Amino acid sequence: MKKKKNAFIAWFWLLVIIIAVTGLIRHFSIKNFQTIKQDVLYVSGQPRGMDYTRLLYKYHIATIVNVRSANEHRERNWHNEEVTWIKDNGVKYIELPIEKHGPVQGIPDANTTAKFLAIMSESSNLPVLIHGSSGTKREIYLAAAWMLKSGGFTLEQTTEKVKQINNEPLTPGEMEFLQSMAK
Repeated sequence: MKKKKNAFIAWFWLLVIIIAVTGLIRHFSIKNFQTIKQDVLYVSGQPRGMDYTRLLYKYHIATIVNVRSANEHRERNWHNEEVTWIKDNGVKYIELPIEKHGPVQGIPDANTTAKFLAIMSESSNLPVLIHGSSGTKREIYLAAAWMLKSGGFTLEQTTEKVKQINNEPLTPGEMEFLQSMAK
């Protein structure tokens, strides 16, 4: 009986340690955070809590570009937290909504792309963080437009970065978008 009790206690503490480590890892990492170009452009999922402080002090983020639509702001209270933090810390906040659904999911239109390229051309805006909910589709295609137009990346380098972040092959519409940006 004592062996069963000791085994139960050992398993219990192992479970507690695993939960604590998982929580710490999650607490100290920004969802899907990726460096596109050091000190210039980053993409991520929705920052939360201490992520904002880390973005400011570790990455010196000067501008946050949110690609979520107004409808997505109502999902949770993240928007109020973000806007309050930005006002308190002097970070620029720009909303460039990109529709999540549609014929070519997550691809920015020409107007949104032009606005983003203008943001990136102002050195006072750098470094920039683009975020949405997941940190993949919409964010990386906006970043890819910059990579190809102004960032000094080739089509091949950009395609590889997109594949790496999305973790899936490109659709014909996505490849067409990248090729159009490379011209």
